[in-house]
Amino acid sequence: MTIREMVEKREEEYLSPFATLSSRSRGRTVKETECDIRPVFQRDRDRILHSKSFRRLKDKTQVFLTPEGDHYRTRLTHTLEVSQNARTIAKALRLNEDLTEAIALGHDLGHTPFGHAGERALDHCCIEGFKHNEQSVRVVECLEKEGKGLNLTWEVRDGILNHQTHSMPATLEGKTVRLSDKIAYIHHDMDDAIRARVLKEDDIPMELRRTLGFSTTKRLDTMIHDVITNSTGKDEIAMSDEIYEAMLELRRFMFENVYMNPVVKQEETKAEKLVENLYEYYLREYDSIPEEYQFLVREKGVSRDRVVCDYVSSMSDRYAIYVFDSIYMPRSWSL
Repeated sequence: MTIREMVEKREEEYLSPFATLSSRSRGRTVKETECDIRPVFQRDRDRILHSKSFRRLKDKTQVFLTPEGDHYRTRLTHTLEVSQNARTIAKALRLNEDLTEAIALGHDLGHTPFGHAGERALDHCCIEGFKHNEQSVRVVECLEKEGKGLNLTWEVRDGILNHQTHSMPATLEGKTVRLSDKIAYIHHDMDDAIRARVLKEDDIPMELRRTLGFSTTKRLDTMIHDVITNSTGKDEIAMSDEIYEAMLELRRFMFENVYMNPVVKQEETKAEKLVENLYEYYLREYDSIPEEYQFLVREKGVSRDRVVCDYVSSMSDRYAIYVFDSIYMPRSWSL
């Protein structure tokens, strides 16, 4: 018996009857020889962790665009916090941690530079539209590894695609990541807003603080405990009505006071214009796009609009600014 088979057997004996077993995955689009050490979801996690798109997340905006302080979240630190929240819940509920972590690490791989400002810009420009969750799946299916993709399992791709509010994953592990994503961004964005002096702790309505806690750490702890308590022994991932309503109210508070705050939003208009200009430039100057993207048009019949979206959305904040500067800003004359 291989190490992988022993791990799979241990999953069958220990995990919840509602967990997704590695041995019963719906598999990959292209069949592969099984690893003798790692079950399928562990291999998926490793592939995502070693991907170029995962590394680029370190220089992509979460809320505060290209912040100068060292302690503001980026898209990478957001991803790691989502993963940690989701793994804590999955471990307590005896769900598949490898699947949970793979989905969490991959859920934002398709995000644009400058966060949702960049996403809005590409969605506005591209005839085919742009959504970061769909782009995350596109990244793992056909953009990574010079167009070969990562060939992830169906369960991981389903969790990545359906991590947003308007859709629902097929597995409890995917549902855990979906809820953990909301819990993570509400809390760390509030922490960053307090750090940026956009908010003060005392600005949060007293009723919400009494229900959820009087610090970001305590509120995070309250929500995670509530998810575990209300999901144990059930084929669902849920919060109590009281905590769920309080979370939604806290989210509304964040939209009104942080996400739509003029101080936070003031640079987003510039970021949207920058992304739109890059999109329009590469649509005109298509031959300047790297060969690995041109290959998709030539060999796979992908539209130029989509490939330009693929390239621009892959950029980090810093690289997008560098490219824009090199294209549009004049240089001093020198011999």
